Amino acid sequence: MTDAEPTAGSGRVSMFTALKTRNYRLWASGQIVSLVGTWMQRVAQDWLVLSLSDGNAFALGVVMALQFGPTLVLSMWGGVLADRYDKRRILIGTQSIAALLGLILGLLDVTGQVQLWHVGLLALLLGCSSAIDAPVRQSFTIEMVGRDRLSNAIALNSMTFNTARVIGPAVAGILIAAVGTGWAFLINAGSFVAVLIGLLLMRTADLYPVPHAPREKGQVRAGVRYVFARPDLRLTLLIVVAASGFGAQFPLSLSVLTRNGFGGGADAYGMLTTILACGTLLGAGLAARRSRVLGLGALTGAAIAFGISLIVVGLMPGYLWVAIALVPAGVLSLTVSNAAMGIMQARVPAEMRGRVMGLYTMFFLGSTPIGSMILGYLANAVDPRAPLWFGGAITVVVGIIGSVLVAGGLRVTDAGDPGPPAADPQSLTA
Repeated sequence: MTDAEPTAGSGRVSMFTALKTRNYRLWASGQIVSLVGTWMQRVAQDWLVLSLSDGNAFALGVVMALQFGPTLVLSMWGGVLADRYDKRRILIGTQSIAALLGLILGLLDVTGQVQLWHVGLLALLLGCSSAIDAPVRQSFTIEMVGRDRLSNAIALNSMTFNTARVIGPAVAGILIAAVGTGWAFLINAGSFVAVLIGLLLMRTADLYPVPHAPREKGQVRAGVRYVFARPDLRLTLLIVVAASGFGAQFPLSLSVLTRNGFGGGADAYGMLTTILACGTLLGAGLAARRSRVLGLGALTGAAIAFGISLIVVGLMPGYLWVAIALVPAGVLSLTVSNAAMGIMQARVPAEMRGRVMGLYTMFFLGSTPIGSMILGYLANAVDPRAPLWFGGAITVVVGIIGSVLVAGGLRVTDAGDPGPPAADPQSLTA
C-alpha cells in the first residue's frame, strides 16, 4: 500500500471512515479499554499526592513535573526510534512498561506502604516510557490508515481518548471514595492487556509502509533544523506550549479547585473531569466530520477562544457553574490540540515524521513541568482559581500574536500538502 494524497471533495467524510481499516479497528478497540484505565490512574495519582501532602498544590505540581519532565529530554530520541525502527514493536515495549509501573504503584498503595517519594519515582519512570511512546504512537497513526484517512483517524483517536476521559474519572472517583486509590492503579495495569492484544493481532502486510531513516549521525539535529526552518510549524509549536503547558493543566487546576476551593472530594473532582471530557468528546465528534486538517488561521482563532473560556471557568462563582463552563472549554481544547497535531503530521515528509512528532511531543508534554510548577505555586500563593486565569491569559496572548502573524502574511501550507520537500539527506545529517 502507498501513502496516498488526500482527494478533493466537500471536506466532509463519514465520522468513522478510519474504522474501515482492520488494523486501526484493533488499535482503537484496545485503546478505549486501556485509556479508561489510564484516566483512572491519573485521577487516583492526583488525589493520592494531595492526600499524602495534606493538599499541597506545589507538591502535585512537582510530581506532574517529574512525570512530564522526561519528555524534554527523550521525546526527540523517541522520534528518531520511530523513524528508524518498527513502530508496532516499540509500542509493545512501552505499553508493557507502563502496565508494570501501574502494577507496582497499585501494590504499594493497597498494602499501605506507599509514600510520596514512591509516587514521584514511579511518575518519573512512567514519564520516561511515555516520552518514547508518544511520538512513536502519533506517527504510527498514518501507517495504520494512510494519508487519506489521517485527519479522521486523528479525530477518532481524540474521540477514543475523551470517551475514556468521560468514563475513567467518574469510575475512579466512585472507586476511590469506596475503597481508596490503590485499586485504580491495579485496574489500569490490567487494562493494558487490551492494547497489547490489538498490537499483536495486527497484519503487518496491511500497514501503509513508509521508508525507515538510516542510522546516521545528527538525526535529532536534522529534525529540529527542519521544523524551525518552517514558519508554520514554529507558530504551531508556540501555540502548543501556551495551550498545553499553561492552558490545559486541568489535572492540577481542577483537583486543586475542587479540594481547596470548594472543599470537595475525589468524586467531585472526577465528575468535573468527566464533564470536561464531555466537551472534548463533542469537539472530537465535530472534528471527525472533517476530511482535511484545520489551517493556522483556525488554530490561532481556536487558541484565543480557548484562553477566554479558561478565564470564564475561573470566574464562575460555584461548583455547578464551573461544571457548565467546562463543556465549551473542552470543545475548544480539543479543537486546538487536533488542529496542531494535524498540521504537524500532514505537512511533513514521511521519513521525517517521527522526529517532527517527537519535537511536537516535547513541546506538548514537555511544557507541562514548567507550567505545572508555576501554576501550582500560584494556586498556593494567590488563589485556587489562579491557574485558570493565568493559563487562559497566556493562551489568549499567544493566540493573538499568532493571528497577527498569519494576517501579516506568514507562510501557510495548504492542509494535506506535505510541505516543502525534505532537504538533501547529506545536508540533514551535517
